[in-house]
Amino acid sequence: MEIILIQDVDNLGAANEVVKVKNGYARNFLLPRKLAIENSPSNNKQLQERLKQVRKKEELMLAQINSVIAKLNEGPVKLTAKTGTSGKIFGSITSLQLSRAIREQKGFEIDRKKISLPEELKELGSYKAQIDFGNGKTAEIDFEVTAA
Repeated sequence: MEIILIQDVDNLGAANEVVKVKNGYARNFLLPRKLAIENSPSNNKQLQERLKQVRKKEELMLAQINSVIAKLNEGPVKLTAKTGTSGKIFGSITSLQLSRAIREQKGFEIDRKKISLPEELKELGSYKAQIDFGNGKTAEIDFEVTAA
């Protein structure tokens, strides 16, 4: 029996996928739990429409991500930190501080978990950080740490 998965099912497939399973598995497990629907011409048409909408959303999201990347690459983000007499920072620069600086200076809210710093930053200077937007889209931004 061919079915269209509504949700991801372990060891079977992802949502919006057409898969072939045994009749009993479909009738007794997948269909009653609303994990799948039968692959009929009308359901297949709905699937194609749903896939078209998903593609449209992804294209819009990619366009937004590209505009954010362009805005982030316009100039370095500036961070200030308290330093000692030797130029070393008290503590270190974290992705949370960088996220807040991006929000204040560039106007974009980027989750700190998506920012990866090169190493533990304990000195003043210019650095690069990676931002992972998902869907294989990453960006490298410049930021500068100066004394407060």
